Amino acid sequence: MNEVHRIDLPRIVLVGRGVLESLGEICTELGLHRSLIVTGRKTYDIAGERSQVILEKAGIHADVTYVNKADLATVENVRKEAVEGNIDTVVGVGGGRTIDVAKLSAFKSGTFFISVPTTASHDGIASSLASIKGLNKPYSMKANSPIAVLADSRIIGESPYRFTASGCGDVLSKAVSVRDWRLAHKETGEYYGEYAGSLALMSSSLVMRNARLIDKRLEEGYRTLLEALVSCGVAMSIAGSSRPCSGSEHMFSHTLDMIAPGVALHGEQCGVGTIMMANLHGLDWQAIIKSLQVIGAPTTAQELGVSRDILVEALVKARDIRPERYTILNKVNLSRKSAEALAEECGVI
Repeated sequence: MNEVHRIDLPRIVLVGRGVLESLGEICTELGLHRSLIVTGRKTYDIAGERSQVILEKAGIHADVTYVNKADLATVENVRKEAVEGNIDTVVGVGGGRTIDVAKLSAFKSGTFFISVPTTASHDGIASSLASIKGLNKPYSMKANSPIAVLADSRIIGESPYRFTASGCGDVLSKAVSVRDWRLAHKETGEYYGEYAGSLALMSSSLVMRNARLIDKRLEEGYRTLLEALVSCGVAMSIAGSSRPCSGSEHMFSHTLDMIAPGVALHGEQCGVGTIMMANLHGLDWQAIIKSLQVIGAPTTAQELGVSRDILVEALVKARDIRPERYTILNKVNLSRKSAEALAEECGVI
């Protein structure tokens, strides 16, 4: 079965040291005149204030609004500010929460969106999907793809390394999510896009191959991770859904969020989920453990900060978190006993 869908991709992507300095000229090139910078109090000091100065030096009006939550009320407040200020572009400067709010408020206000991540913690920096609280579902909703992405490796390199390791876990998880997508195609006839799947798999493979460079905090390693995160966002846009980047390992992470909210980072949970789901798929799960360990990301329940019982409960319940999404968990149907055995075999508990 073929699906026809629109593919919106970033028009400009800059990755590298000092690329934030190009923000003004990019907005000028795109014909943008009035911007709203969405940021947090801490990230304003890190990159938001500099973004404002750069834009105003380029003759572009730059308002600033601060957010500390990623919920629908916050999105609505930012949307109102964008509409009332006659804004033509929303610039998200911050981590995943800030980027998601900026992305969705730009979509709802009919403006362009520019992504300026200050961490590399997950693959939302270049995707058209936003993860927002209060949707009565643990996954993302459709928003705007950024018209431009400026991933400054100097800023990313100065962020807490834990966020970088989390981003690596999120990218490595594509080794499983693409296999889940292929399995769904085989078992249910669901549309599978080979190009989008290959792009996500390549991103995962490159981060595994460059694990030591990332661990050493080298520029080349950061660039590889940032390019991989952008590529994952592009893969989702090409696929028309999160399918190439979100499978059984993400369902495990979403379930953990519901059972033990705020304990670990999204990418950390996805990394641990990837180990176990890779085992179920018959993939080389030991290689995934090794890569995560080299990078310095969690590989056990204890390192995630969750108990044995909670981890097993999340494994058992993960299949039901998105009943419409077919994955290896539909085929295996873990019981509490088999989930415990799987986690033990992988050394997760």
